This record gives sequence, structure tokens and C-alpha cells, in this order.
Amino acid sequence: MKTEVILTHNIVGLGAESDQVKVAAGYARNFLFPQRLAIPLTQANRRHIEALKRKRAEREAHEFNTMTELAKGVQKLICVMKVKTGDDGKMFGSVTSGMIADELKHQFDISLDKKKIHLEHPIKVIGEYEVELHLHSDVKSTLKVHVQSLTPITAPAEAAPAAKLEEGKKPRTEKRGKHVEAEKAEAAPEAKEKKSHAKGEKAERPAKGKYEKKGKTE
Repeated sequence: MKTEVILTHNIVGLGAESDQVKVAAGYARNFLFPQRLAIPLTQANRRHIEALKRKRAEREAHEFNTMTELAKGVQKLICVMKVKTGDDGKMFGSVTSGMIADELKHQFDISLDKKKIHLEHPIKVIGEYEVELHLHSDVKSTLKVHVQSLTPITAPAEAAPAAKLEEGKKPRTEKRGKHVEAEKAEAAPEAKEKKSHAKGEKAERPAKGKYEKKGKTE
């Protein structure tokens, strides 16, 4: 059985102040009326509609101003989401609008209905995202979301032995180069002596030839 009521407060999914709606009689009797969220639709209560409309306009204006300020502030924020991943960097599960709403509350003390966080699909890959926010029917904004891994990415195990092998070869090459240079340095004086000795022999030979020729003439 349905009954008509006048809403005195904004109820998501049902209506706003001054709206006349039909609801289940039990729902009105057990919830709406005790919580003062609605009043029965009677001729006497119709006089309250104008007052409720003014209340609604004030509430909507306040919400618009609040959401406009929030839209400006939230664009400067970076919401960091820490998630569990495997060693290859792949996420376990996904990031949802509800998780982002929780982090907004935890990190910045911003209470935002998850329905205002617009995700076409849950986030399943590590990275940086710009998430659209539908803060009001006339106010939209974006939030930067950085999804980071809680698991450090380890380097491949094969890289370490390769590095050690290269390090092992390098000192040998340097040592061998130094040894060759030392041998060259030791050989240099001997080469100079041989060269000097050879020049000396050449210098003595012409003199010897002159004496022999002079002896034969005599």
C-alpha cells in the first residue's frame, strides 16, 4: 500500500525538500515520520511547502558554494594509493572509488561520497591517473591519483654474477698493462746502451782504416 508524503529533508534517491512523493505506508510510518524526514500530505501541511522550498534553495546554494571551493582545492592534491603487487609489479585486485574515498578521508580529512568519484573501470595497473569527480550537478573536478606498489621490485639474480665477472677481469687487465709498461721501461736503457755502443764502433772504424792505409804507403 502506498501513501503520499511531503519530504522535509533531501533524501538521495527519493527527493528533496518540498517534493511530494509516494512511498510504502510502512516505510513512511516506521522511518520517515519518526525521523522527521517527511510529513503526511494533508491540506494543513501544504502550507509548509513554501517554507520547505526556501529551505531547499538555501541548502542547494550552500552545497554549490562548498563544492565549488572543494573543486578548486582538490585539483592541487595528489592521493597516493599503496597496493600489494607481485614481484613483476602486477597488482593483486584493483583500486575502486570506495578505496579512493577512504584515502581522501585518511590523507586529507575530506569526506566525499564514493558515488561522486567517477571511475569508468576499476584501476588495475600501477601508475598515475586523473580521476573525474562529480561533486555537484553543476560542479566537476579532477583528482590526481598515484597508485604505488608496496612490494619493492628486485633486480634479476643473474645481474650480480655478471657484474662480479666484469669486476674480476678489470684488475687483471690493469695489472697486465702495468707489467708491460714496466718491461718497456726496463728495456729502454738497454736499447740506449746498444745504440750508443753501435755508434762508438762506427766512430772507431774510419780511424783504424786511416792508420792501415798510411802504413802501406810507407
